[in-house]
Amino acid sequence: MGARGPRIPALVESSRRSLTIVAPRRAGRSSPVKPVLVLRHSPHEALGNLAVALRAAGLELRVVNCFAEDWPQFAAEGFSPPDYSGLVVMGGPMNVDQTEEYPFLHTEAGWLRQAVEAELPTLGVCLGAQLLAKALGARVRANPVKEIGWYEIELLPEARSEGLMAGSRSRETVFHWHGDTFDLPAGAVHLARGSTCPQQAFRYGQRAYGVQFHPEITAEMVAHWLAAPSACALLSELDYIDADAIRHRTPEALKAMRPFSGRLFSGFARLCGAAAS
Repeated sequence: MGARGPRIPALVESSRRSLTIVAPRRAGRSSPVKPVLVLRHSPHEALGNLAVALRAAGLELRVVNCFAEDWPQFAAEGFSPPDYSGLVVMGGPMNVDQTEEYPFLHTEAGWLRQAVEAELPTLGVCLGAQLLAKALGARVRANPVKEIGWYEIELLPEARSEGLMAGSRSRETVFHWHGDTFDLPAGAVHLARGSTCPQQAFRYGQRAYGVQFHPEITAEMVAHWLAAPSACALLSELDYIDADAIRHRTPEALKAMRPFSGRLFSGFARLCGAAAS
């Protein structure tokens, strides 16, 4: 879920503390790997297929709940890119400019700049992509329309020829839930665009990626997001979005998106695996 979207019910345990997910160590590896740091902004945001893909690659995840009671302690310790094999910044219901209400947003922007400078594999999802764009000096603003549901995006030649999306089709249908967008950061490579939101994905350098959509989405997540009272209230005001149509389309759309999201996450896992060694 991205900025200016409704709050949704929890899909994972509403932990008030940080947590760590440890994948089984791969055969032949005797030394511990550096974890992938995952920053969550809300108890309502599950990791979905992202966690499945990274754990399948044998990576350890350090999942930090920025809303948790121990966030100030974690933040005070600082962020050192060499301690991690990758950085993932997830979505959330807040806007990137709400730093007074959510001070962790300011901290994360600084960490994202550090990660990019250190060439640490970095992935921003929805709000995370907006934070990455802001950290790189780009403007984040309200999109002309809210994108909620399944939308087709066009993958540009730069996306299909190399990087995490190499080998993808020229068009993919992906899940969205956001009201904001961003300008392409100076020096970034535009990877995907949509008819109602031109900035759908970008790469900065060789290891930092931002995607406005939700490749991690699962059927359970879609169902819970649409069932939230705040979502029902919002959708009732948006006559161009049909919740029932989204529900009906989800099984087939998820199946069609699976190769694309799997390719994206597997590629990111390879980047993290190389950084962990």
